[in-house]
Amino acid sequence: MDLRKLKKLIELVEESGIGELEITEGEEKVRISKSGSMVQSYVNAPTALQPIAAPAATAIQEAEAAAKDALPDGHMVKSPMVGTFYRSSAPGANAFVEVGQAVKEGDTLCIIEAMKLLNEIESDKSGVIKTILVENGQPVEYGEPLFEIE
Repeated sequence: MDLRKLKKLIELVEESGIGELEITEGEEKVRISKSGSMVQSYVNAPTALQPIAAPAATAIQEAEAAAKDALPDGHMVKSPMVGTFYRSSAPGANAFVEVGQAVKEGDTLCIIEAMKLLNEIESDKSGVIKTILVENGQPVEYGEPLFEIE
């Protein structure tokens, strides 16, 4: 889950009268619960459950550090715009790339739809797709990592 979304959710829980908020996005699950002046946030990534229990400012700092640690080490292809991420050119069509596939610089990796325009995103490096970090149909932010190439 995007760190900015996580921060915003924590702020909303702090400001509102709700006691608990739980959101599932793909394989990721976030639960934020408020008890007194404490905000507890649990991020369930596909690999592990990582509890974060601290005052709100510290919880945000710890979430930032955890997000940085969770990012892969290879070359990251990042979103050049805000829009909706698509792995293929049409529903039901084969994806442009799969994990483990070799790509050359200039190969199309995905499409990002922004303002009803379909923008092909090309690889800026030759290598092998190690990780696809975004789910098909998911909104993406400017600069958000999309693919890891090694």
